[in-house]
Order: sequence, then C-alpha cells, then structure tokens
Amino acid sequence: MSTQLWRTRELMRVLTVRRIRTQVDREELVRVRRGVYAPYVCDDEDELRALLMCLPEGAMLAMQSAARRHGFGVLREALVHVQLPPQIAKPRLPGLVVHHSVLPARPVLIGGLPCVPAAQCAVDLARSVRRTDALPVLDAALRSGAVTQDDLLVELALHRALRGVRQARDLVPRADGRSECRQESQLRLLLLDAGLPVPEPQMWVYDEYGVPRFRIDLGYRERRVGIEYDGLSHLDRDRLRHDRDRINWLDANGWRMRYFTDRDLYRRPSHILTTIRTALTP
Repeated sequence: MSTQLWRTRELMRVLTVRRIRTQVDREELVRVRRGVYAPYVCDDEDELRALLMCLPEGAMLAMQSAARRHGFGVLREALVHVQLPPQIAKPRLPGLVVHHSVLPARPVLIGGLPCVPAAQCAVDLARSVRRTDALPVLDAALRSGAVTQDDLLVELALHRALRGVRQARDLVPRADGRSECRQESQLRLLLLDAGLPVPEPQMWVYDEYGVPRFRIDLGYRERRVGIEYDGLSHLDRDRLRHDRDRINWLDANGWRMRYFTDRDLYRRPSHILTTIRTALTP
C-alpha cells in the first residue's frame, strides 16, 4: 500500500509552519522532497510519487524510468527521467532528467504512476541511446509483452521526422523478443552488423526422436553452429554441471559450439567475428 504523502499547503490546513518543522525534527514527519512530507521513511516507489508531486501538471515517467515500469528496464540508470509538455519550463531538481515531449502522449498508470506508453517509450529509447543499447531495449520490450512488433512499427511511423529515427528504423525490424539478456542482444547485433547470417535466438536443439534437449543462446541450425555468451550465472556449480552435460551432448551430436565472454564482446569483437566466420565456412 502506498504511503500517505502531503504537500506543505495540505499540512498547513491543520499545522503551523513551526509545528511542521518541530515534527520533522522529532521524526514525526519525514521530508521526502521539498514541499512533500510523509509519516515515515519512504521506499523507492513513494520517492517517485513524491518527485512527481513536485513537478508541473502533465509530467510523466519517460525513457529508462518508464521502461523499468513497463518491464523492459535493461539499461541501468540511477537518475529519474520524466517528460513534460514542450511549453513548460524544465524544472531543475537533484536526480532528475527532464525531456520535452515532441509527440502527444496519453500517460498510462502503472502502480499509480503516470508513464509514457510502452511503444512510445521503446522507440524513444531506440532513437536516443547508443546503438548497442538500443537493440537490447527493443528485444526486452518484445520479451516483456509490453509491446508487439506491430506496435513498434506503428509507433515508429509517428517518429519519422525526429532525431535518431534512422537508427530506430533500422533496428525495430531486427528486434527479437527471444533474446534473454542485454549481452545476447548485443552479440546478435555484432553479427548482423558484420553481414553474417541472422542467427536464431534461444534455439532449441532436438534429439533423434524430436524431443527438445537443450537451448542455445544463438544458433545456425543448418550449419549446426551454436554460440553462447557466458555470464556470471555460468559460475554457479549446478549450472556448470548442466553446461558440461550439454556441451558433451551437443559435441557428440555434431554441433560446433563457440563460447564468448564480456571481454570478447566489449574488448575484442573482431575475435568473435573471425571465430564465427570460420565456424560457418563449409
């Protein structure tokens, strides 16, 4: 349940300014934001509510902050992003990034907080962030179920004259909700940008009876080439045992597996491309 929040003017109907200060000093009231008070220390959700109470009418969560609410917050961001109508001056508050809306938006309420609609949020980010972050956002938006491919295409048409739309127009058709993490999306983008064939994300491999045995992060079924990104989860002992069983089974059944880490993805991408090109060569 949300914490009760009061503006100063609401408290002053029953308390004097001096009494408000006294209660804050005694920790009977908590000053959450300038002009916003609560009966006790707030959690992150109530902090957001308090922040929005300090902003002009029409403010709504946007960009990374809205994406997190919609379920596709794959970009880490400590700041809060909000959107305001273009005619309203941008307020300056600690921890806040304000964007002026360039398209009309009817906010959707998530947990009581107004947010930019999911499709607009996804395309806004696809236009604005680095290319290597944009595809993970779009993949995650599809995976979350917050949007469909058609939703993104319809929204994309509305952004046709906006800055960065060329990047979004290139990436939206490539988005795939089967990718399960940011690094898998970035690895797939690396292969696509290098002109390699389109790999299948989270590809099931079947045994001779047609029973699904194992999934591969990225794969080329006809070439029997699989690609795996090894993250921190692979350090778990049970996961390690499972991976060894899978590696042995795939090898015994004619699959050529290639494994990469964050060092390969972020520091030596050319190594990945050379390795995969060689593996795909008949």
